[in-house]
Amino acid sequence: MKFITEKILDQVICKRPLNSHKGDYGKILLIAGSSQMGGAALMATSATVHSGAGLVTCATSATNKTALHTLIPEAMFLDYTDQAALVEKISSADVIVVGPGLAQGQTTIEILELLFLEIRPTTALIIDGTALTLLAKYPKLQTQLPKCPLILTPHQMEWQRLSQIKITDQNDPTKNQDVQQKLHATVVLKKFQSEIYHQNGTISQLTIGGPYMATGGMGDTLTGIIAAFLGQFKQVERSLALEAAVYLHSAVASELAQTRYVVLPTILSSQIPFFMARYSK
Repeated sequence: MKFITEKILDQVICKRPLNSHKGDYGKILLIAGSSQMGGAALMATSATVHSGAGLVTCATSATNKTALHTLIPEAMFLDYTDQAALVEKISSADVIVVGPGLAQGQTTIEILELLFLEIRPTTALIIDGTALTLLAKYPKLQTQLPKCPLILTPHQMEWQRLSQIKITDQNDPTKNQDVQQKLHATVVLKKFQSEIYHQNGTISQLTIGGPYMATGGMGDTLTGIIAAFLGQFKQVERSLALEAAVYLHSAVASELAQTRYVVLPTILSSQIPFFMARYSK
């Protein structure tokens, strides 16, 4: 078991070259947010933007358009029922997130099937939230998973549904790893001192974090940070960028918790650029 420490941020976060443009820092597509759970899309998108991604598009319900443009004008909007436009974005993205706040219905199933069919082999795919629930509910979807870099980001109940490992048994890394390897995906198991199960067989664990992070939207925020880090820090191995994102998420929250009883995900995202600046000298 490898323990993730602050050193990972020095390894990954770097000073940007003077001759830079937004295309250098990742084209990120988030497919997220139904009319009932638009906040998940907004928080994931905000975290992606605040973590330094260059071009960010949120494919969501049309009911979320005004909120997205108001709260995160840096991000582009796409109606996820516009199949032609969605395929175009899927084919050009460096990193795709699917799942936060989506509804459990036929529309989402069709989006997943389209995504799995159209995604490029080199595009990293982060599967979160409702998409994980649907993978567990409809095993046929698991057979359609694309052969691209896959990252699953379940909390413990989502992992129980998908892996059939009870939460009480998830403290056994061997059991988690056995299922993770069969899925041919990296798994970020979100819990106190989250664990990362890499495809090469190694396991990494956080040593920071706490109950001040137990707030709705915190997982969506982590997903956005991971997407941004994978999209922009191409100079390091994907596994290192992933570990840095997971560490930074908890590190910012831990610092904010020194003066707060709970840390709101929206506040966490707003502080990410300041935190990252410390490691870009």
